[in-house]
Amino acid sequence: MSRVLRKILIADDHGAMRRGLRDLLAENPHGRIVAEAADGHQALEMAREARPDIAIIDYSLPSLNGLDLTRALKRELPDIEVLIYTMHDREEVLADVLRAGARGYVLKSDSELHLQAAVEAMAERRPYFSGMVSEALLKHFLDNSLPHADLNALTTREREVVQLIAEGQINKRIAHILDISVKTVETHRAAAMHKLRLKTTAELVRYALRNNIIEA
Repeated sequence: MSRVLRKILIADDHGAMRRGLRDLLAENPHGRIVAEAADGHQALEMAREARPDIAIIDYSLPSLNGLDLTRALKRELPDIEVLIYTMHDREEVLADVLRAGARGYVLKSDSELHLQAAVEAMAERRPYFSGMVSEALLKHFLDNSLPHADLNALTTREREVVQLIAEGQINKRIAHILDISVKTVETHRAAAMHKLRLKTTAELVRYALRNNIIEA
């Protein structure tokens, strides 16, 4: 079966950065660029027209910054995957864009391999955070998160499912790894998130990092 080619929008106010992204992603097998924008408002208008699957956006956009653009994109196109590609590594910025709906965060100082890997993850509806970002996220949520239910409340199988989800595995792959049905995976996932009082995959990833279920 052929791979689905995802439509990508990029938004950065620096022309050289947009050209660099365009060149880097030109041969990417997971997506093709369908729109480029130099500011937040332009990006939102283009997204409305092009209906991209993935938006790669800088945080420091003029007119409408990356945080507000993420909120607007997720409000109008709930299924869009938002990848923040920026120089900002402040913990509060990371937390804000995750709450707004972004599921990927890569620093411009990271290697190009991280951006390629992030696009691949987004194309497969998986979250992606580069190593430095994961460390910042871990520190922020260790310092600021509310307490959750104890990990011991989970069964062994629920813990296995939580770990695999946090590692970015999709339900079908988890079912194959654990030799159970996809429906059973979904049941364990729902039970674990209910016990841990978690609502989103991003919260689950943060919980897994905080409790050493996966490594940052």
